[in-house]
Amino acid sequence: MNHQRLITLLLLVLLVPCLLVAQGYAGDQATHEPTMLIDKPTAGMLKRAQYAVNGIFYQRGGVLMGVSVGLIDAFSFGISYGGTNIIGASKVQMNPAPGVRAKLRLFDESTTMPAMAIGFDSQGKEPYVDSLSRYLLKSPGFYVVASKNYSLAGNFSVHGGFCYGTEHGDGDKDLNLFVGVEKSLGNLVSVLAEYDFGLNDDHYRAIGRGRGYLNLGVRLSAGKGFVLGFDLKDVIRNQKDVHLGNRVLVMDFVGSF
Repeated sequence: MNHQRLITLLLLVLLVPCLLVAQGYAGDQATHEPTMLIDKPTAGMLKRAQYAVNGIFYQRGGVLMGVSVGLIDAFSFGISYGGTNIIGASKVQMNPAPGVRAKLRLFDESTTMPAMAIGFDSQGKEPYVDSLSRYLLKSPGFYVVASKNYSLAGNFSVHGGFCYGTEHGDGDKDLNLFVGVEKSLGNLVSVLAEYDFGLNDDHYRAIGRGRGYLNLGVRLSAGKGFVLGFDLKDVIRNQKDVHLGNRVLVMDFVGSF
């Protein structure tokens, strides 16, 4: 047996027992509400005494780690920090400051009405651009978001909201809009699509080109509270240096105290 087959066998041996007790936020058997789509928030919440640990691995050896805690059922708080070249041989460049996030659920979902939440999230994504005092993908900043779930050959959810960011180094201070959907595929897998209108990233000094950002993702519940994900971001090439799209790996874990 060659090394590749041996490694594949070991991974299957480790992964299959986890799949048998999968209880993440992906798929029809999800037991936790997804609090994020890809880069934008949902109205989903952590419950009281729940915590979430999140790891994102992106271009230029970038790593972003975060932790959030449900203080009560309707309010959560979190912090994140990371940088580029953490993976690799180049000089590590940490982000200028930690990101902070807070979310308050205003209304729970009903038969006819969506859940609604307000919040703040200062954590941008991808590398930080010093010359423009912003992340390559701006943070949501202050936001309002609504989410509605439907039963459609499994779980199907629709999300939408608007946000006003705090990264204005490129001169673009416009209000922004975003929408997204999530669809379960069987018990363990969900697929995601998110469109960021990019209204706050189309100034002549900004990085975006006025097309907005279309992001796609997949999530796999791979253990009790553990979710693996892969994202393909900016697939319509709103930024000039993107070809196939930004490829990002995601690892999430949700637990309770």
